Amino acid sequence: MSTRPVRRPAAASRARATATEAPPAALPATAVRSNLAEQAYARLKAEIHDFLLVPGDRFSEAEIGTRLGVSRTPVREALFRLRNEGFLEVESKSGWYVRPIDFDKLEQLYDLRVLLELASVAKLCARADDSSPELDALKKTWLLPAAERLTDGREVGALDEQFHATLVRAAGNAEIARVHWDVTERIRIIRRLDFTRGDRIDATYTEHAKILRAVMQRKLDQAQLLLRSHVEQSKSEVRKITLAMLQQARAQLAR
Repeated sequence: MSTRPVRRPAAASRARATATEAPPAALPATAVRSNLAEQAYARLKAEIHDFLLVPGDRFSEAEIGTRLGVSRTPVREALFRLRNEGFLEVESKSGWYVRPIDFDKLEQLYDLRVLLELASVAKLCARADDSSPELDALKKTWLLPAAERLTDGREVGALDEQFHATLVRAAGNAEIARVHWDVTERIRIIRRLDFTRGDRIDATYTEHAKILRAVMQRKLDQAQLLLRSHVEQSKSEVRKITLAMLQQARAQLAR
């Protein structure tokens, strides 16, 4: 029997070597630009919500691009997206600026939020099944001794959003949850002012605990009354907000 090695076709060998040695394909330019635009959008939106940019602040595309290290095209995409969402505006001569807060629209969004959350609480209280992983998770966050509560406004603000979103999501209607989260996104800039004050952080823990206990005990009227009062308190603060308060919040967060 012959012991000569079997020769592979040269073309097959070259193809195999190419497949093994070829570097990974680079992302298309459009994908890279889209990714940079998404990053710029997220960063600027966070700065608006965190009061690093407040109503009336002005800037140019070049300034944003330099600060974020992003070229002009993705910066423009991010800015126009924020304009479409109502956060920014642009003028031909003076450039971009953060839009003033539309208090009437915010109050309307708060009214919508109340309706969505009341409907969700009604569904939760009508459930026959006592088990709810979502509510169990909320208990671990909100039913705490005062000494164990968080005091950082950013953290409590994020947990507050999760509390209300979880109540709605736990009710089981995905479309209501989607609309509710859209409302949450649009009122976030105002809601976060609540958590720059220690008394409002304490009140949030106390009120959330009462709402949660009422829901778990299936006390619908009490749960809805507590929830409505809790949200209405936040809404009543909206008209008290001034540019000076926003500037003060920016200074506090910058420390």
